[in-house]
Amino acid sequence: MAATMSTPMLAFDDHTALVVADVQNDFADPAGSLHVGGGDTVVRVINDLIASARAGGAVVVYTQDWHPASTPHFAKDGGIWPTHCVAGTWGAQLHPALHVVGPVVHKGTGQEDGYSGFTVRDVGTGDQKATGLHAILQERHISSVVVVGLAQDFCVKETALDARRLGYDTVVVAGATRPVERTPGDGDRALDELRHHGVDVR
Repeated sequence: MAATMSTPMLAFDDHTALVVADVQNDFADPAGSLHVGGGDTVVRVINDLIASARAGGAVVVYTQDWHPASTPHFAKDGGIWPTHCVAGTWGAQLHPALHVVGPVVHKGTGQEDGYSGFTVRDVGTGDQKATGLHAILQERHISSVVVVGLAQDFCVKETALDARRLGYDTVVVAGATRPVERTPGDGDRALDELRHHGVDVR
């Protein structure tokens, strides 16, 4: 995968995957239970990247929080988050304006946190297990990953960090993601952490 320095557009090829993280109603829609400020505004940018990815022969993969109604991930059950993206509900659905043209990987389907698209973590034990994302990319001989979506300081960050740990050349497009910022400045700190770990932030 390559990109020109004169434009923010990326040159996608058939060894590149565009990973679209959690562009779901509960995050992207202002009526969502865990709305990310500006989350709805990145859908058009992501759709443009999806079109470029498809034109270049890249695969587009989507991640989707798909939680049970009760999980230690939620504040009502001892976690830190309001109830969101419960499997089968409006909030869990991908945003209706998002162009969906590839496989969807569900995460957080049990009693675990599901921040990264590649792994989930048991809240009680800390044990991690893989989702199906890495296998999808391996089957397609992917070497480079571009991560976009929501939220910048959680699922996008953790997906990109896991991609680097798994050996992928990894890019995060800052203009195609927004932070939830539980603490002011979390978005910028997330981008700094990504750069520190070798992720190309554009």
